Amino acid sequence: MISREIQLTAQIAGTPALGHFTVAETEVDGEVLVRTDQIGLAATYLELMRADCTIPVPAWQPGQRVGAAAIGTVVRSDSPGLQAGDLVQSMTGWSEYSAGPAGSYLKLDRGLFADPGHHLGQGPTAYHGMAEVAAVGEGDVVFVSGAAGGVGSLAGQIARCLGAARVIGSAGSPEKVDYLVNELGYDAAFDYHDGSTADRLRELAPEGISVFFDVVGGEQYQGALQAARPGARFALCGSLSSQLGDAAERFPRPDRAAAEARGVELLPFSCHHTPDQLAAWREHFSGWLAEGRFVYPQTVVEGGIEDVPQAFLSLLRGSYRGNVSVRLP
Repeated sequence: MISREIQLTAQIAGTPALGHFTVAETEVDGEVLVRTDQIGLAATYLELMRADCTIPVPAWQPGQRVGAAAIGTVVRSDSPGLQAGDLVQSMTGWSEYSAGPAGSYLKLDRGLFADPGHHLGQGPTAYHGMAEVAAVGEGDVVFVSGAAGGVGSLAGQIARCLGAARVIGSAGSPEKVDYLVNELGYDAAFDYHDGSTADRLRELAPEGISVFFDVVGGEQYQGALQAARPGARFALCGSLSSQLGDAAERFPRPDRAAAEARGVELLPFSCHHTPDQLAAWREHFSGWLAEGRFVYPQTVVEGGIEDVPQAFLSLLRGSYRGNVSVRLP
């Protein structure tokens, strides 16, 4: 079967642009044939498009399909474990159809979530970092940077469900600040353009923060250090503030001396979405949704496979809120 897919034309050295992507036709065949219904987008994919990729997995090469999380419907199967009509998740990426061995597809429960797109969220990363790395519990005062993004919009709500006494978020516009407080249940939020992070945290958390969930780095990391209580835990998830620089700038070395001087524990982490991590997230997520304690923040872009690169670039520019996906016709 012939399927259209998005391939890299060249690895990205600076600012990503539409010219880095092309629509190509390719033949797909395998034990299982799947029609792609929805494709998840995340800023972390940018790193895998770079020649100097520092993530410990192979970078995507020119002429290769962009890989990403996707959910789809089985069209044909020669495997007893999957049948036509089954909902599945995979890392098959930006393509209209995919095919391969049955083991490369995870069968999903259609009844678990009202919207199948909930399976594409960055919840496993947010839950692992907040619950298992930072070990948030009763009484914690939590600060989340990049709180309106795919990970941050979930991380703050997870902290609240785990018993945090106060949850504070940063975002890049007044509209997103309003969204955090009035829709996602943050206790307080601020626009990081309005003064220093340290000053805003002194105002919003006068007794200091005990947990920092960081997806931004840079000035917000430094400000959190100044506002940290002795013994605070910093779960370091990413550094979006410098993602368009060179490798050294994209992954600045955390100021460990300052952290040690303040008794702050630095906890850099990554989430590999193992079966255990996926199961832990889905168990808690489905329960919190059913109890009305959780809002799933998402932006769904309707379009064809040719629209996926533009949606990805818009994500990098901060045009969307929450978890972002493209739903194919």
